[in-house]
Amino acid sequence: MNTAELVVGGLCGLVIVCMFIWIGVALYMAYTKMDVMLGCLKNSSSVMSMASLRHGGPWGKLLLVGGVSGFITFPGFYLRRGSINAEDVNNFPAPLRRKLVALQWTVIGLFAALALLVAVGKSGVLK
Repeated sequence: MNTAELVVGGLCGLVIVCMFIWIGVALYMAYTKMDVMLGCLKNSSSVMSMASLRHGGPWGKLLLVGGVSGFITFPGFYLRRGSINAEDVNNFPAPLRRKLVALQWTVIGLFAALALLVAVGKSGVLK
């Protein structure tokens, strides 16, 4: 392995470590803010259909936080389909909204970075 391949491999490892940190942050939010999130979105049919996941252990809570952050980050998509209530989204607490939006964009960025690094590593450009 040459130096460039080692750097790309190290960056992939760093992204994976960041993904585990992201999971920890999402689980922390799930265990501390879940009641607030579900209380603010009680009129949204998609959120209430996913609400049973809160009793599904850590994996269910992670899925629920991911779903709620998707609803809050991209409300236009779900409002057009009638999955969420516009009033619920507008009344969602701003500090929690910022955290969920940051959480969603962070995971999108981490997956994109990992895909890019793997594509560069597999392409043979570094040899």
